[in-house]
Amino acid sequence: MGLPPLKIKQLLDENLHHECEGVGPEHVCVSIAAIANLPSRFGDFQIVAFYNNKDNKEHVAIVHGDVTEAEDVPVRVHSECLTGDVIGSLRCDCRDQLESALRMIGQMERGILLYMRQEGRGIGLINKIRAYALQEQGFDTVDANLALGFRDDEREYSVAAHMLMSLHVKSVRLITNNPKKIEDLTQHGIKVIGRIPHIMPPNEHNQFYLETKAQRSGHLIDFYGRERLPEQADPPIVEGMDEEVLAVIRKYYR
Repeated sequence: MGLPPLKIKQLLDENLHHECEGVGPEHVCVSIAAIANLPSRFGDFQIVAFYNNKDNKEHVAIVHGDVTEAEDVPVRVHSECLTGDVIGSLRCDCRDQLESALRMIGQMERGILLYMRQEGRGIGLINKIRAYALQEQGFDTVDANLALGFRDDEREYSVAAHMLMSLHVKSVRLITNNPKKIEDLTQHGIKVIGRIPHIMPPNEHNQFYLETKAQRSGHLIDFYGRERLPEQADPPIVEGMDEEVLAVIRKYYR
C-alpha cells in the first residue's frame, strides 16, 4: 500500500498555492506538483514531482508505502547520472546503486528514493564529460573537478531536505556511503537516525574511481583490508532485501 488517496489529496491541496520561509540561507522552498502511480521492475511505487525556487529543476521522489508522519524511513538520495543510470557506464557505480536501492526499498514496508538532478556531482553533464577526458590523461576524479575550477563535490541537499519535509517524513535512515549527505541533510533540519551502507562491488573500469572516493572524498568504503568503520563491520543486510541484493552483499563480505 502506498500513499492513500486522502493523503495524496491533502499533499496536493497544501501545495497548490504553496509559500514558505524556505530552508537554509537561500530560503529554498519546495512544492509538490503532481503524484502518480509508478509500477516498475523493482516494485510498485508512487512518483512525486517537485518544483523548487532554487534551481528550477524537476526533482522527483520515488515512494514505496505510506511515508507521511513516519519515523525511521529508509531514504536514498540519488544524484542523476545519464551515463550510468541510462547507458550503463562502467566508469561509475551509479546505476548499480540506483537499482540496488530501488530493489531494497521495493521490498520494505516503506521507503523513498529522491532522484536529484545534480549530474556529475553538481557540475553538469558537459563538465562531467570534460572531467572524464581529464581522467583519461591521468587525473583522478577529484583533481579533474579541481582542474575545471570546481570543488570535489558541488552538490548540496537543501532541496532534498525540503522534499522530505514536504512529504512529512519525521526521521530517516540514509542509504549511503557518503557522510557529507548525512551532515548536509542534518544541517537542513532532517533527523537522520542511522545509515544503511550501500557498497557496490567494483569492476576494472571503476575501481580507481571508487578508491578515490574513499581516500580523498571520505566515502565509507575500504578496498585494502583495513579495519572497517564500526557501522561497516557487519554485512548491511536489512529485513526485506531480495535474494539478488543479498547475493551481492554476501559476495562483497565473504
